[in-house]
Order: sequence, then C-alpha cells, then structure tokens
Amino acid sequence: MNQQTKIDDPVDATLVEPSDPASAKMRDLVPARSDRALPAVLSGAKRIYGRGWWLRAVLVVMLLGGGAGAFYWWQRLHPPLPSAIVFGNGRLEADEINIDTKYAARIAEILADEGDVVKAGQVVARMDTRDLTASLKKSEAQVSQARRAVDEANANVDQQRSQMLLAQQEFDRAIYLVQKGFQTKEIMDQRQQQLDGANAGLSAANLRVIEFQHALDAATHDVELYSVQIADDTLVAPRDGRIQYRIANIGEVLPAGGHVFAMLDTSYVYMDVYLPTEAAGKVKYGADARVTVDAYPKVAIPAKVTFIASQAQFTPKTVETQVERDKLMFRIRVRIDPDWLRGRTDAVSSGLPGVAYLLTNAAAAWPAKLRAAAAQ
Repeated sequence: MNQQTKIDDPVDATLVEPSDPASAKMRDLVPARSDRALPAVLSGAKRIYGRGWWLRAVLVVMLLGGGAGAFYWWQRLHPPLPSAIVFGNGRLEADEINIDTKYAARIAEILADEGDVVKAGQVVARMDTRDLTASLKKSEAQVSQARRAVDEANANVDQQRSQMLLAQQEFDRAIYLVQKGFQTKEIMDQRQQQLDGANAGLSAANLRVIEFQHALDAATHDVELYSVQIADDTLVAPRDGRIQYRIANIGEVLPAGGHVFAMLDTSYVYMDVYLPTEAAGKVKYGADARVTVDAYPKVAIPAKVTFIASQAQFTPKTVETQVERDKLMFRIRVRIDPDWLRGRTDAVSSGLPGVAYLLTNAAAAWPAKLRAAAAQ
C-alpha cells in the first residue's frame, strides 16, 4: 500500500495528524497499516497520559494541604471572638466646634492655622476693637465724673445735716425761753420753720446722692459692657483640640456669628457602628468596648458605650416577619476614654476607619490581643 493510501485511512489519520508532543510519540509507535499494533498504541498512550494525571493529582493534594495549613495557622493567629463580644465597622470622629465672632467686626490678627494643636483659652484670633476701645474710654471718663458728683453730693449731705442740727438746737432753745417768758412765741415759730427747711434740704441732698450713684452705676455698667465686647472680640479656643479649617483671613469684615476657625475637640473622640437587632439588643449603656483602627491594628483603644439608638435604620417602614426584623440596624456610639486620649492627640485622627468591639457581658474577659494592647 502506498503512502497516500496510508494517510487517507481514518485510523492512520487520527494517529498522524495531532501535532502535540504526546501525539508525535504516539505516531512513532504506530506501524504503517497494522491492526495488530493498535492495542500497543493505546497502551502507550495510557502510559504517557497517565503520568500527567498523576502530576495533576499531586499538585492538587499539595495545594489542598497548603491551604489547610495556612487556614490552621490563620486560625491560630486570629482565634474566633468569644460569644460575649460583638463588633462593627466605623470611623473615628471628634466633635467639631466652630470658633465664631460674636459681633460684626474686622479681623485684625490671626494667631493659629490649620493643623495647630491648641489649648483651652488660647488666643487664636483678634478682631479690630478700636471703636469699642474709644467707647470704653468715654465710659471710663463718665465713671470718673459720676464718682466726683457722688462725692460732692455726699459733702452736701454733710452740710445740710449740720444746718439741720443747728436749726434743731435753736428751736429747742426757743421752746425753753418761751416757757420761761424770755422770748416770744413768734421767735419759736421762726425757729420751727428754719428746722423744717433744714430737714427738707437734708432730704434733697440724700436724693441727689442716690441720683448721682445711679449715674455712676450706669457708667460703670457701660465700662463693663465695652470690656466684655472687647474680650469677646478676642477669639479663644473653648477646648483642647486641633484646628481643622481656617475659614477667614486677616482684614475680612465678618458679620455677627461669622466663622473664623473650625476645630476638633480631641477630648471627645468616638466611633459610630451599626449592629443588627440581635447584637444591639445585648449591648448596655456604659458597656466596656475596644476600638482598633487600620493605622494601628495592634493597639486596642479603651472605650465605653455612650449611645444606643432608640430607632432602627436601614429597615423597611413595616416590619412583620423574622426575615425583615433581621434587617434592623441600630446605631451605637462608643466614646474613647478621655484619660487615654490625653497626650495622644497626634496619634488619633478623625476619619480613621476601624473596628469597635463591644462587651455584652460584664463578667466576660477580653481576648489577649485586646486586653494586652489596651494597656499601651
């Protein structure tokens, strides 16, 4: 049989046409047009392909074994949490405080900038108070004038009191002389009128003292008012914290209540997490908690539960089935211990993502990774 007939044969074509290495080996094993050689060809193919399956099987076993080992060590490094601990994801937040103007004025001086850590009572900006200072000086002058008027009124009272005493003595002497017959009753009546006039003068002098004293008090209150306004135009940080934004610049005229700075109260840092109904129902006010952030995963920050929402979120308006009730999510806030925050203002920043762990049973103990890290 010629070569063309061998190639056109279906059996020979199946054995010859493949171009992969295994097929090439099989082609070498096949004699030209021999039916007796077919069993030998199939046996060789099984031997060739059998080796590949064994390799695949070994690789699968090795992968499964490696995965099981990795899972075992992961379990050793990350043991499951006790049932008394629930957790949720959230972000660190701090109370934002706006430092605003109380009165309309122009910014005269800026003493802080974004990112600065400030202390409570530290001056961060001053407003232009030249008009208030002038009004203050005017009121202080009025106070001095009112004080002199009060002194003069008091001196007048002393004078009127002396005249009243003299008139009283003359009236008493006139009564005695009239009784002895040495003086007429007309003289006694004159002394009576002088005494009444002296008493009236003393009363008027006392009223003038009261009037001038009120004028002095009013001027003094004006001084206090302008002093308070000047003090309020000196903007200070109300709490310890960090300046987050500087909103206005020097020379800008702001209305009453105009924003100058926005600062973060670093003594009140918290994380809001959302827990399902079953977990949220076990959490109590004041429960112990731990917070970890992605930036410091090995540091567990001590915290307390300070808020539990009374209404669920992320849930339909009508909840009638168990499946729907499982969708209820309650917002819970944990506040970081202020004592722990003291001195760590730079380490804790608002906006850092992390995880909050909440203890639902006060008698339960924290895992070692949370208990040990909390003391750092």
